[in-house]
Parts: sequence; C-alpha cells; structure tokens
Amino acid sequence: MAWWPEHIRPDPSGGVVAPDRPAAGRSPRITTLNASRGGWASAQIVVTLPRPQPYQISVAIADRSGKIALTLYREWFHFTEWDKSYYPDALIPIPLQYSSQMPEPDAGNPNQRAAAFWLDIWIPIDTPAGAYVVTAALAAGAGGGGRASLRLNVAESVIPADDPVIIDHNSYGSSWLAEQYPKLSRQYGDDFFTSDDFFRLVQAYHRIFYEHRGTFHQLGYGHAGKVAPEFAPVLAGSGRSKRIIDWSLYDRHYGALLDGSAFRNTRRGPKPIPFVYLPVNPEWPASFLWWGEAGYEAEFVNVLSEMEKHFREKGWTSTRFEVFFNHKKRYRGFPWDGDEVRFAEDNEYLREYARLMKKAIPAASPVRFVLRTDASWSLEQQFRDLAGVVNMWVCSGGILSWLKEEAAKARSRGEIVWHYSGPPPVTQPASAITRPVLRTWVWGIDGYIHWLTVNAGADPWFKFDGGGTALVYPGDLFGQREPMPSIRLKIQRNCVQDIALLQSRKVNRAEVTMAYNSTQPSEWWSERPGIAARPPHEWTNPDIDDAVKAVEDKLRSADAAAWERVRQLLYAGAGRRTK
Repeated sequence: MAWWPEHIRPDPSGGVVAPDRPAAGRSPRITTLNASRGGWASAQIVVTLPRPQPYQISVAIADRSGKIALTLYREWFHFTEWDKSYYPDALIPIPLQYSSQMPEPDAGNPNQRAAAFWLDIWIPIDTPAGAYVVTAALAAGAGGGGRASLRLNVAESVIPADDPVIIDHNSYGSSWLAEQYPKLSRQYGDDFFTSDDFFRLVQAYHRIFYEHRGTFHQLGYGHAGKVAPEFAPVLAGSGRSKRIIDWSLYDRHYGALLDGSAFRNTRRGPKPIPFVYLPVNPEWPASFLWWGEAGYEAEFVNVLSEMEKHFREKGWTSTRFEVFFNHKKRYRGFPWDGDEVRFAEDNEYLREYARLMKKAIPAASPVRFVLRTDASWSLEQQFRDLAGVVNMWVCSGGILSWLKEEAAKARSRGEIVWHYSGPPPVTQPASAITRPVLRTWVWGIDGYIHWLTVNAGADPWFKFDGGGTALVYPGDLFGQREPMPSIRLKIQRNCVQDIALLQSRKVNRAEVTMAYNSTQPSEWWSERPGIAARPPHEWTNPDIDDAVKAVEDKLRSADAAAWERVRQLLYAGAGRRTK
C-alpha cells in the first residue's frame, strides 16, 4: 500500500497507466502533500495484493481542530477497447472504512491485483496552518496488512472564493437523465420529468460541477426549436395578446438554482448560477413562420418583457440569461445558421434579435440578459461586424488562437469571451484536463466550455469510449440517485483553485507556462494562418487543424506532471509578484 500523487494514475496490476509513465520516474510514491486553506487537496492510495483475498482499508487524519474533512472514493478501472487497457476515472463514494475483495467482485477483471482510492481533503478557511498526518491502514491476509502515512502541510494562504475563470460544462435537454438513471425513471414512467426526484437530480448535476469550481449548462430546445416543458413557461394567445400563463414548472426547475438555495449545503455555500440558457430560439416564443411580420415582433417582445419582469420580481439578478441560437441551416429547421455562423448574411438575424431584445428589456433593468453567439468559421468578421451587438462570445479555441487582438477588443467593450472544446479522454496524460483551463487564464479571457460533459456512453463501465464527452458518471448502477465525479474533474478543480491562488499572488504567467511545459505565454497563441485571407466558406476542418497544428502539438506535448510542476512553483513561494 502506498500514497500516490493525483497526477499519476495506477492500473489494475499496480503499475502506472501508459500516458502517465514518463512523469512517474522510478516510483510514484509520495510522503508529503502541500495545500492551502479554503480549498481541497487530493491524493491516491494504491493497494496491491499478491493473490485474491478479502481486504479492508481505513483512512483517518490526526487533526485536533476537527476542521479538516476527508472524503474517500473507490476508483473504477474502465476498459478501453481500442488499446485493450484499463484506466481509472469514475470515482465511487465509499466510507472511510471500506471492505471488499481482490479482485473487486463487480469489476469484471479476474486479473486485478491492485485497488485504487482517491482521497479528497477539505481544508476550511479557519483551519490552523501547520502539519497534519493522514494515515491509511490496510488489513488483509498474511503479509498483506500495513500502514502508510502522508504529511499534509497546510499553508497560511487562503484560496480565493471567486473563480479566476469560468469552467462551464455543457449538456442538452433532459432525456439523457432517464437513460442514465433507468432504476429511478422506471419508478415514475411518463411522470419522471415532472417528479420531485427528477428536479433533485437536475440540481445534483449543478451541485457537482459547482463543488468542483465549475458551472453546468443545459440547453432546453432542439435544432428545430422544440422546447422541453421544464425549460420554459407556458404561453397562450397570439400576436399582441401572446403572454405567459404559467411559470410553475419553470420556477420549479430553476428557482433554487437562480436564488442559490440549491447550493446551500455545499462546501462553497449558496450562490446563484452565473449563466443560464433561455428557451428563446427562432420558434419560441414566436413561430418562425411569421418572421419579419409585426406579429412575430409583438409576440417576442411581449414574452421577453414578461420574463424580465418575472426575473426582476424574483430577485434573480445575479445570473446572465442567454439568448442563444443553436441551430444550423443544414439541420433544415431554419434557413440560417445561428450556431457557428459561416456566411456573413446570417449575421443580420442576430442584429434583428438584438433590436427586439432592446425593445423588450428596459435599459435600467437589473436583470442581466445577454445575446450569445457560438462562433468559429466567421469569428473574425463577427468580432468586427457584431461589436456591441453580441455581448457574449463562445469561440472555437483554434480560430480564436490567431485573434488575440480581436479578443482583447471584445473584452475592452465589456463583452464576455469564452472558448470551447471537448474534454480530453482518459488515454491522454492526466495533465491534459488542465491545459484548456490554463490556456483560458494565459489568454486573459473569461471562460472555457467543455462540450457535452455528461455523456458517459451507453456502458461506461465495461465498454468505455475514453470519456471524451464525460467528466461525471451516473450513480444509478451503484444505487446512488446523483452523479459521481471523475479523476479528471477533480484534477480540473484543483487546477482552478491553484490558478485562483496564483492570480491573487500576481505570479507572472511566464513563470507558470515555463513550469508547465517550458513555453512562453506568446507560444499559446497561433500565428495568423494563410487561410485567414480566404473567405470562411472556402475553409475545411482540416485547413483549421493545419493552421493551429504547431501550437496544439506543443501544448499536447505536456507530460502528466505538468500541473504538478506549477503547484511546486506555487508552494515554493517562487514567482515575481508582477502581472
């Protein structure tokens, strides 16, 4: 039995998974862990037994203050078909004293000789600084027991409560909840999506990302504009008489999220969600059949005005309510691109919606509406043509990488700038999950979106696809009515809190990138490529990949210990105190 750092992942034989081996050195074992107050510290415990047998593990901390809290998880080894290898990722909550069998009875791997456990250590702000000892004790067959100690050094520093960048986790609709929680959904049948357990489950997804220093986004309508009932108030009438007649399901869905009470019992405390999609699309609240007619304008303005009034009366003024269009003309729902606009003429629709929003929402309203666009192909032209029209930009990271000055101009206008991609799969080094977080901070923009981070696949336990679109896992198989975190989500959380501390200390970004992968911040941007001189409708995806290949290859070359080196910089007290 041994303590391992968070960034070196074990395999079921007790070795190191292939992507992390270059960083492991002779031995991944650790004896000390540095941490700050107001945040989390994490480590792994790896138990290796020579033969099949029962075992018991327990974890405790010597803490006279009684402030520090421990949470233990069992790491699930996922089998990936394409490389015939096992990787730990899903984290199953277990008690601090846990009994099982080697091999694990439910794991389906008769050759397993190692079990791995993730320990989260919560260190409140008022914890006395100093050294603490965390002890793991193993009881097994002959020669299989023992104890291993970890020294936890708690610094005087306090991690800022506010996130330095927004890390957003995106999803679509709610139908996937019934698929991932079949035991729960079968109890209700057709009533599942209006049940108290359904809304508790939705809040649980918001909570898990919030607790991990992120946020959760659910888009409630499809590409043809159909809105799921729990994402919108009920409408009645037409033309000038179009109005909202029932808020009950919408408020049941969002009320506790928008006033923060859904997070009351979290470590971070209650706080309203910072962003939320509105159900607004070309087909809601007015039918696109009447686009350009006075009736469309009247319906849109009436309903949006009523939404503003309702949000204001509820006191929901901390959240940004996004008017966002997620359709493409090739889906044949509407004749223009709302998402990732490729043709300049489609920008006229966004200008018109901005006009309608301005008409519907009082200029002095405390409710914060934003017109959001997700942009790629024509991002550069949109930055120029829609300046002051769009006030939330969610950008292709590749294309944004050669538009440093345009991004800075947008932010100087008070506009929000994010970039997006998918989560890295488990087959990449453990540090891969930190790369987009660090890039957001190095670029000096506001946030980053992980696309579709709830899609763990049809069978993530025995037919795993690598987790390329998942950072959480459904707990249904293990009798839990809530999602379970992943190792990658934990590493991402710890990265965000480290950046918050780096920023508060005004550590030079160049020192951070040099520690991370021996680069300068300028090397995280791309040179303007040749394709940028051509119209975007002539580009192909391979063109874009080629344009950013040099930078992306350099960033992907970071080994599993890349973020650990940044953390060493942080706790060594190094770094010039300049921006």
